[in-house]
Amino acid sequence: MEILPSIDLRGGRVVRLAQGDYERQTVYGDDAVSVARQFVSAGARWIHMVDLDAARTGRRTNAAAIAGVCQEVQASVELGGGIRDDAAAREALEMGVARVIVGSAAVERWDWFAALAGRADMAGKVVLGIDARSGRVAAHGWTEQADLTVSELAARARDLPLAAIIYTDIERDGMLAGPDLETTAQLIADTELPVIASGGVASLDDVARCRDIGCAAAIIGRAYYEGRIDLADACEIARA
Repeated sequence: MEILPSIDLRGGRVVRLAQGDYERQTVYGDDAVSVARQFVSAGARWIHMVDLDAARTGRRTNAAAIAGVCQEVQASVELGGGIRDDAAAREALEMGVARVIVGSAAVERWDWFAALAGRADMAGKVVLGIDARSGRVAAHGWTEQADLTVSELAARARDLPLAAIIYTDIERDGMLAGPDLETTAQLIADTELPVIASGGVASLDDVARCRDIGCAAAIIGRAYYEGRIDLADACEIARA
């Protein structure tokens, strides 16, 4: 299992939101490249980046920070937020991103998403982001609720050549409450796609539990920034 430390960007700064609420923001730094280098020094091979501004507006205003991490740090980067069409996906890859995460646009325009995932030049580069609140899928930077359950969306993805599915329980995200292991395990069993756990990972025990249920990776955010998880230890446990 891989550990994916997270860099969430808003206004060029490294931040975290509590339960996806843009009014409940904590700033952890102004230099994404410096933060990413700390991740790599601790053993991270992948970095999870989210452009919160683009997730909300569709406009890529944090491109400089994203490109800086991709070009100056020796790690693979996956990017979410604002990937809503072919142009946005292409722009991300041109910045050096290894794979793109599509959430809202997949919910709203499934045929387009399936076509993107099926393109030969996108093989291994498309991730489905399933963000949910109370079992139902959320969209538009987590500000809107879709009439779709997690299992229904995952069923659509079962036969697509995706790099992975990222499942985030919004109510746990940034709350240090532990990940939703039950739903994550169900996704692993139902889809046979690599599943990445996100939202609420708060301890090394959580890392071990994600590994033990068969997660391909686990995303760590607030727990790292607040010193609750030693990233080097998390990487060692994940790969045990």
